[in-house]
Amino acid sequence: MKKFDPHALRREFPIFNRKIFGKPLTYLDSAASAQKPRILLESLKSFFENHYANIHRGVYLLSFEATEMYEAARNKVAQYLGTQNPKEIVFVRGATEGINLVATCFGKTFVHEGDEILISHLEHHSNIVPWQMMVEERGAHLKVIPINQNGDLDLEAYQKLLTKKTRMVAVTHVSNALGTVNPIRTLSDLAHKRGAKILVDGAQALAHAPTNVCELDCDFYVFSGHKLYGPNGIGAVYGKKELWEKLPPYQGGGDMIESVTFEKTTYAHVPQKFEAGTPNIAGAIGLGAVIDFLKTLDWESIKIHEKNMVDLILKGLAEFPQVKLIGMPTQRMGVVSFVIDAIHPHDIGTILDREGIAIRAGHHCAQPLMDFFKIPATVRASVGIYTTPEDIQTFIVGIKKVLEVFKL
Repeated sequence: MKKFDPHALRREFPIFNRKIFGKPLTYLDSAASAQKPRILLESLKSFFENHYANIHRGVYLLSFEATEMYEAARNKVAQYLGTQNPKEIVFVRGATEGINLVATCFGKTFVHEGDEILISHLEHHSNIVPWQMMVEERGAHLKVIPINQNGDLDLEAYQKLLTKKTRMVAVTHVSNALGTVNPIRTLSDLAHKRGAKILVDGAQALAHAPTNVCELDCDFYVFSGHKLYGPNGIGAVYGKKELWEKLPPYQGGGDMIESVTFEKTTYAHVPQKFEAGTPNIAGAIGLGAVIDFLKTLDWESIKIHEKNMVDLILKGLAEFPQVKLIGMPTQRMGVVSFVIDAIHPHDIGTILDREGIAIRAGHHCAQPLMDFFKIPATVRASVGIYTTPEDIQTFIVGIKKVLEVFKL
């Protein structure tokens, strides 16, 4: 395992050689999408130059090689998530498609008129809209777990919302807008006591710490590769094998079938049953390469470092009375959101961009959460494994310049 050094690690990401408006890149938007290490770029180049072919169906060497690389990537994802069964991993385009897959297929099988689905007030739209669509179709009801002003879930209210009608609890592991870390094992245990299943949106969590789905005892766990320093257009869903086997296919087409006649089609076994058509082969292989890279890192040191970077942001922003933090969760990971009442977040983002600083400004696909805090948008700074103290210092100097521009 390599000793963690953020400055040395940063050199593994070629984009940091780039200048933005003549200034070094200060990238504080990893929560939206993380930058890519050299090992990913090299793995994609090697695959397309030396091994490219379609998978599973070819009888020639290139196809065998591509298939082996694709399925090896599935094994790597399974191991990274802490499951010993790679057949519990279904490749998808990302967390959004993963949640849509589960909502659609689980709804068809287990949700009936009058049943209930629980989500939380912290959710990204990707973990709201698919459930809204499903409950409308099934005649079920969507209920929302409330939060407090700090941005923490109200666990007492959660327990009261769980009833014998609850079929699924769908919650984020880490809030993309506030950085709130939810107590997933506690949520899982309470859901299971009521006979409900639980899906965890892990898109924001995996980039900050490896996760063990068996220890969490969740029924489904979804994530996107692009937030895990991997390619875009690839992600995965972990699901317990006994649940996958009860669900119908999500889409029809090639590779998800066992046999097809005009009278009847029989389906392949899990996971191929849920992977219709030619998948993102290169994306999966690239994701596997990134997981190999991440497994060499000292994650205990990284967690401490990232917390220190978040604390530096909080300390720096505290120097400016004009800055109002949004959410102060009990446990925070990777994200700080704030507003300056007299300045629109987009204006802040634009000024910082001219200083080479990339941050996110907007509602972060969490409009109900913005409504809770009675604001239209926030400025969000988010850290990654390559974030350095110098990045934070540059950001704080940038905020000072914003205030000077607006004479505040």
